[in-house]
Amino acid sequence: MKAKEKTPETDSIEELARFWDTHDATDYDDEFEEVTEPLFERRQRRVVMAVPLEAQEVEAVERVAKAKGLDNKTLLRQWVLEKLREA
Repeated sequence: MKAKEKTPETDSIEELARFWDTHDATDYDDEFEEVTEPLFERRQRRVVMAVPLEAQEVEAVERVAKAKGLDNKTLLRQWVLEKLREA
């Protein structure tokens, strides 16, 4: 019987995926432990809001975003967050 290979001690998802793509988890039952607490934090769900703008307003947003090296959504989000902090 062939000795089983050690499981990788890494946080690299790619390395772990390569290992488990070629190994059977049932061969490693003795190394698993039950986890009782969540390992990952839940992200807060983001909601997308539609904001009606006139064509010239959209063009202005695009110009400012381009000048700042941002995409439109990032710029608009920054503006909204700034205004919320001021409120």
